[in-house]
Amino acid sequence: MRAATIRDGSIAVEEHPDPVPGDSDLLVRVRGAGLNGADIMQLKGRYPAPPGAPQDIPGLELAGEVEALGPGATRWKAGDRVFGLVAGGSYAEKVVLHERTLARVPDGLDWVAAAAVPEAS
Repeated sequence: MRAATIRDGSIAVEEHPDPVPGDSDLLVRVRGAGLNGADIMQLKGRYPAPPGAPQDIPGLELAGEVEALGPGATRWKAGDRVFGLVAGGSYAEKVVLHERTLARVPDGLDWVAAAAVPEAS
């Protein structure tokens, strides 16, 4: 997958391995991602991503479609339109999230608007 990746204080689009969902996780194809102050701080080296989050891919909120489910995931199905928060990594084509950290995108809300709801609103 491609991701906006921090390299030497700037952003470059780079290839990364596709993330793999764990037991109760979902693989979500990102359709929109919000931009907020923490992302700018991470780019400047002043906001380290929490343990377990990608250190080089910023982004805390996203909207997208469920692409795959971990073996224990039961709340969603492939194709569902969702939005939510991650500890980092939403500036990528795909991201893995626990199924409980997502909400359904309301009808009529486009990807860009939905991505702005979880944190930056």
